[in-house]
Amino acid sequence: MKKFFTLLMVALLCIGASAQIATDAYNKWHQNKYSMFIHFGLYSVYGGVYNGKPVTFGYSEQIQSFAGIFSDWYGDTALEFDPVKFNADEIVALAKEAGMRSIVITTKHHDGFCMFKTATTAYNSVDATPSKRDYVKELSDACRRGGINFAIYFSLIDWNFPHAYPISSHNCDFITPQHHEFTKAQVTELLTNYGPVSELWFDMGSNRPEQSKELYELVHKLQPNCMVSGRLGNGWYDFAVMADNTYPEGALQAPWQSAASMFDETWSYRSWQERGDKHVKAMEKLRSLINVVSHGGNFLLNIGPRGDGSVVEFESEVLKEIGAWLKTNGEAIYGTEASPFREDFAWGKSTRKGNKLYLILSGEYPANGTIELNMPGYKLQDSKGILASANMKGNKLMVNLPKEAYNDQTIQVVELTFDREVLPQASANTARTSNYSYDCFDYYSNYRSTVSYDWTLAKKSNKVELTYTPEELGDEITMNAQLVKLEGGKAITLKVDPKTQWGKRYICGPEFNLFDRASTIEASLDKVPLRKGGAWKEVSDEKITLPVNLIEDYYLMQTVESPKAQDILLDVAAGNAIEVFVNGVSVMKHNNPYRCKYREEKVLVHLNKGTNQIILRAYNRFEKETTLLLRPSAEQVIYKQNVALDAPADRVTIRRTGLATQHTDTELHNVVVK
Repeated sequence: MKKFFTLLMVALLCIGASAQIATDAYNKWHQNKYSMFIHFGLYSVYGGVYNGKPVTFGYSEQIQSFAGIFSDWYGDTALEFDPVKFNADEIVALAKEAGMRSIVITTKHHDGFCMFKTATTAYNSVDATPSKRDYVKELSDACRRGGINFAIYFSLIDWNFPHAYPISSHNCDFITPQHHEFTKAQVTELLTNYGPVSELWFDMGSNRPEQSKELYELVHKLQPNCMVSGRLGNGWYDFAVMADNTYPEGALQAPWQSAASMFDETWSYRSWQERGDKHVKAMEKLRSLINVVSHGGNFLLNIGPRGDGSVVEFESEVLKEIGAWLKTNGEAIYGTEASPFREDFAWGKSTRKGNKLYLILSGEYPANGTIELNMPGYKLQDSKGILASANMKGNKLMVNLPKEAYNDQTIQVVELTFDREVLPQASANTARTSNYSYDCFDYYSNYRSTVSYDWTLAKKSNKVELTYTPEELGDEITMNAQLVKLEGGKAITLKVDPKTQWGKRYICGPEFNLFDRASTIEASLDKVPLRKGGAWKEVSDEKITLPVNLIEDYYLMQTVESPKAQDILLDVAAGNAIEVFVNGVSVMKHNNPYRCKYREEKVLVHLNKGTNQIILRAYNRFEKETTLLLRPSAEQVIYKQNVALDAPADRVTIRRTGLATQHTDTELHNVVVK
């Protein structure tokens, strides 16, 4: 089963004929779990200080922007850049002691200064500084000597290149054609001159789809086994990357990574940073590592050396403490797969490997001292851990814990061995399970996309019934790899109760936002979903066009009084991206096609008896105006279609065909299988 899962993941990575990730290369990356990020460059010299004053706004590696430093003044920093204490072998040794399996270094950050020898610009560490050193080569060589994977970060924006857009606060301007060619030349150098590169961590900018595709294919032409990060944009990547210091709501069914800084406020060295207690910080980052791995991801933890190249002692000690924990408990981290359970638990996290289940007690002591998990059909063979006693009661795994299993000094692990491989368990109390990846245009539009649905049938059958709406009519889907066309079936008119009453419409916004926000929302006339406050304003029109800036949200809210529980078909619309909440829960969310200014579609929602709340979220990434639409459909028609399966099944997976990439939302939220 593990081999099948690996082959499935590799198949998902194979986007184009020229882009193929070998199974062993993917496995090596996926099983490493934990890596070091290094933010080091000209900005390190400043240490977050300009003209003798701390620059308190923005990341310190972007001090040129946030302190408003003229480009020539900032460029002159290279004349004094001589980090004599930068020792690549010592950094590799620290990473290994910390339990990290690879290192990612900033070859070029937003300031455009290259930490490597390049023929594209003299603005580099060899030609422009007194050190005359190629730090990328030094670290690449040290990684090879130390037996650790070498990887590189590369910014897609460049504040020094004449044909790039000027510095802007969001760092997500379009990439000009000249800049794109410049990027390709530097990426070619990096992937040609520095040996094997395990991953290329692109960052920021806003590529057009064809630019993302071209860079993705260039990387795999030069180094077929180099994993490409999601911030390349437009779904052209090998692993998704979360927003800075953030984590997905649950497991993803695609490769992913979370990057974290030691302090949320900055990635590069900040001399005046309040660092606090080393042990508290180590436990905080260890819990982050556990959280990421238990949800199937890899964790990338950053350090920011000083301008002289030395590693900050606080950061070194934090890494060493995490490494000491991993020496004892690494079996629960390295080479594992995500928790078999879709639910999250207050007591902590879990991972699995073969026939072993690891319970990592990183949360709170259970109220009754017992962890209870649903594992039908499994037989417990052995348990190890902090005096834990475990047994099976029917389909329930019961683990009894002493209070000393939880303390402030460390995190305990319970290892459980079963009679067979521990596999993902079906979600409790639901027939439908969502499978997720991350889709995006760029950093700001990155969000957890639903790439397929698993439907658990009441019993094994060779026939299923599909219910869908006019939105899906004529579409082609796969069902357990079987092609099915949604071609009409039987038309059914929904009998919407005539006493259903639609309340007033209210709107709030706009607000600067990421598209990736929680799948639940709390809002009322007294509470707006905007982080910076504001108010709801009454509007009368079903369709509303409003001015909007880049990367902003609007919310449209309406209540519905329903005399009974019933389904109803809605017309909804937005521009670049859309989300619909019903009674506080997201029922539909996706990016629209690239640069789409308006798209109208249908969504089937369930109303409870009594008061219901519907909220439409319109997200804008690129445009100057946005249009929102929310109303009941004029024709309340759905379709039912019987489909014969190629083989009897008690579980089916559905996905739309012909999508732009394997990360694109399948948009089958209206479809019901039974």
